[in-house]
Amino acid sequence: MALRGEAQEAPAGSLFDANSDSDSFGVPGVPISRSAAFYRGFMAALGVLVAVAIGLAVREATDVLVLVLVAVFLAVGLNPVVELAIRYGWKRGWAVLAVAVVFLGVVTTVVITVGGVLRTQLLTLIDDAPRLLHDLRHHATIKHLDNKYHILTNLENKIEAPDFAQKTFGGIFNVGLSVLRTLLNILIVFVLTLYFLASLPTLKRAMYSLAPASRRERVGHLGDEILRRVGRYVIGAFLVALLAGTVTLIFLLIVGLGQYALPLALLVALLDLVPLVGSILGASIVTIVGLANSFGIGVACAIFYLIYETLEGYVIYPRVMRSSIDVPEYVTVVAVLLGGSIAGVLGALLALPITAALLLIVREVWVRRQDVA
Repeated sequence: MALRGEAQEAPAGSLFDANSDSDSFGVPGVPISRSAAFYRGFMAALGVLVAVAIGLAVREATDVLVLVLVAVFLAVGLNPVVELAIRYGWKRGWAVLAVAVVFLGVVTTVVITVGGVLRTQLLTLIDDAPRLLHDLRHHATIKHLDNKYHILTNLENKIEAPDFAQKTFGGIFNVGLSVLRTLLNILIVFVLTLYFLASLPTLKRAMYSLAPASRRERVGHLGDEILRRVGRYVIGAFLVALLAGTVTLIFLLIVGLGQYALPLALLVALLDLVPLVGSILGASIVTIVGLANSFGIGVACAIFYLIYETLEGYVIYPRVMRSSIDVPEYVTVVAVLLGGSIAGVLGALLALPITAALLLIVREVWVRRQDVA
């Protein structure tokens, strides 16, 4: 009865009150030792489950994370332009708005001016694809290789098939969904890029604040230098790709491939953004198209790109990248190959800036510690 009376007099909210009737159930035992086998096994299993859950979450959100990563990459690349406008007295918000307006204006102008010509030339190239493949088979070497490996034969059969478009693009409905999804992703990347670009100083301060106060200044200097190198890399890669596309356009107009000049030049410029592999692939495609039209034009394309790729690979690109991110040539090759094998095109694009950041950290942190020790 005493226990019942005490329980009735207990105040509300005392369900987990450690002081009420604490001696009625005995003295608490010794806490579980952290060195006990059960505790270690339980914590290890819990850590594995958390790691697996994080891995599954990252895998499910891969598409979104890629968009965010591309937006951050573009924001860092456009930041030098914004900083230049700020040095001339602009506020950051107005500078970001000006960059966005200029970018949209350039894209709109290109689409309106070049869109019609590009569509015509692209359709011409697609319509002429069976004839170009047929002409390729008249060359003795290519004919021998085709008889052995049946590459052109299979490609020609697929192109000439009545349901080629449906098999390739998955039908009109799927094509529409793909285009809509692509446009939506572009819009998301554009909006995220503007957001990151406008709030970059705030994001930097937030990231630097995670470092200890005694090292925060040095971390800030290293972080700013990494961002500057990434921005210079983006601008440098864009200029190299623009040069490759412009030179290709002029060359194709000179040799008599004007009907395919614009789409091929745009293709070369886009592929040239991928270090090493992209430029070679673009040159190979243009050479094959030239060879399909005329043996002389194909030889001219091969000689032209042999000279230009050598000039770009050993003079233009190394000088631009060395002045931008200070990465040796052999490290560039290894980084691009590893990045491409791990994450495809995106990995090849991000390999150089990531390598530049790692090299800077190694030189300024690890090497300096070894020198002091």
